[in-house]
Amino acid sequence: MSTPSYSLFCLGNPLLDMQVRDGEALLEKYELKANDAILAGEKQAPIYDDLKQNHEITYVAGGAAQNAARGAAYVLPPDSVVYTGSVGDDDLAEQLKIANKREGLSEVYQVIPGDKTGACAVVITGHHRSLVTNLRAAEKFDQSHLSSPKVAPLIEAAKFFYVEGYFLTHGVGPALELSSKSSAAGKTFVLNLSAPFIPQFFGEQVKTIIHHTDVVIGNEAEAESWATANGLADPKNLAEVAKAVAKLPKANEKPRTVVFTQGAESTVVVTSDKPDEPKWYPVTALTDDQIVDTNGAGDAFAGGFVGALVAGKNLDDAVEAGHKLGSMCVQLVGPQYKWPKVQVL
Repeated sequence: MSTPSYSLFCLGNPLLDMQVRDGEALLEKYELKANDAILAGEKQAPIYDDLKQNHEITYVAGGAAQNAARGAAYVLPPDSVVYTGSVGDDDLAEQLKIANKREGLSEVYQVIPGDKTGACAVVITGHHRSLVTNLRAAEKFDQSHLSSPKVAPLIEAAKFFYVEGYFLTHGVGPALELSSKSSAAGKTFVLNLSAPFIPQFFGEQVKTIIHHTDVVIGNEAEAESWATANGLADPKNLAEVAKAVAKLPKANEKPRTVVFTQGAESTVVVTSDKPDEPKWYPVTALTDDQIVDTNGAGDAFAGGFVGALVAGKNLDDAVEAGHKLGSMCVQLVGPQYKWPKVQVL
């Protein structure tokens, strides 16, 4: 049987999201911020059992890159996107596989025997969400999986690669392998900064991968965090931060594109070949009663944006596709998309 040929190969931390609403008391109890993302520390460790025992939970297949991969699969033809990461040999992993299959995303998980699949507590307060992640099996990904007979041909065939910043918290090797191979072959590698703590505490890892990166995606908080960590004079000037990222040293001569979103405010795009010409794209704002849940909106934007690039669309169309999918996502519970499918591209 021939090996499938996917256009987009995604790498990240597969997680099962545990979502609860009206979580103000949980923010105080576990010392969380209303619009933030952290790895669970000692203080937050009990939150998962607390949610199961005392709260009404909505379970959603999650993980930042997996959300984006599902978004790209939504806008692309069948068998266009494949995703990998490590999971446990448990029921949570089976739920993830079923969800992916239902939404047209192929997966080649590395299964860690005897371990548990990662989980993310999603505490929703109004239009904000606080993410608390316990990686479990997700942080035990072995780089050798990329060269396995099942995965290596998929990497060879792919034209685009997408990696979440969260993945850099437990090693740079797999992302460096994908990004350097992509760069050398003239393919397109996309890095999402994912959360403010990534450029703040994992700056060297980000720097290593950006050297091989063609597209950098982030939001205004992540952009400001990167700018502060790198000593920029005005870290809140989104266009200037995008320009600084675009002009970072790069392994090949292909222009780098930097995309920074800011919720309902305009998205800015800067390219390294025209760094002094930032382009702003307005967002069609929703009313408060249309917004159900902002969790996963950034991943949805990334999925729509990257999916459009894979489909051969230009930057204008890619941003529009990202905005459409992000808007769709916030009108549903969790990082989900409307079924039956709505035409996006």
